[in-house]
Amino acid sequence: MARRSMVWLLCAVALLMLAGCAPTREDPTGRFEARSVTLDGRSVHYQVFIPRGAHAQAGRLPVVLFLHGSGERGSNNHAQTEAGIGPYLRRHADTFPALVVLPQVPDDEEWSGDNNRAAIAALDAVITEFGADPARQYLTGMSMGGYGSWNIALDDPQRFAAIVPVCGAVLVPRAVRPTLFVEAVAREADPYAVMAQRLKDTPIWMFHGALDDVVKPDDDRRLKAAFDAAGAKDVRYTEYPQGNHNAWDATYADAQMWAWMLAQRQ
Repeated sequence: MARRSMVWLLCAVALLMLAGCAPTREDPTGRFEARSVTLDGRSVHYQVFIPRGAHAQAGRLPVVLFLHGSGERGSNNHAQTEAGIGPYLRRHADTFPALVVLPQVPDDEEWSGDNNRAAIAALDAVITEFGADPARQYLTGMSMGGYGSWNIALDDPQRFAAIVPVCGAVLVPRAVRPTLFVEAVAREADPYAVMAQRLKDTPIWMFHGALDDVVKPDDDRRLKAAFDAAGAKDVRYTEYPQGNHNAWDATYADAQMWAWMLAQRQ
């Protein structure tokens, strides 16, 4: 009886060892998951899109930081997935090849100060969790998040392999929104030239609607001219002739934009 028990024990151990050596089953589809990170003693909540097979690709995944617009502000840690990049990711959950970090700004606040620090903390947490490729970090945002893209990029010009601001700008777009501007260059005599000098070595692709009456395309046009004058490495500007403020749906549906972005490396 003792010998029989020992045989069964050895068989069980062998089966456990084989199970441990079996390959991890690939995730059936990409998905959003809620996460939080501690910053200055408080919990900051965010969403992360985890692509299919992420756990089998440790050390190779690119990562995109997405900054939402004004309409997605709040504290539910969900609204930021409902406009812009989120719907695109849901439609392409089986094939999108990168991690995406989606922080959320509280009501009535901007992408500045502590909110930008929280966004970077979330990005760092995702890079650590998934062993993402630090040479393939990308930054994009829409409307208010377009402004935020400039603010965050100017804080650390060497961090991102590419930046895609969508319908953003530099100066206050309307008198009723005096807190929305690119803070790092607000006091410069020529903020466009200063931005171009600081970011001329970073690949950038700006998108805007020519008919945008919420954030007019004037600043993006001036930025493109400033980058050209500065001899920028690779700065592009696409203006949709019939597009209004919602330039994000067309931009995030643009396969050429994604191919360009994900080809950039630090």
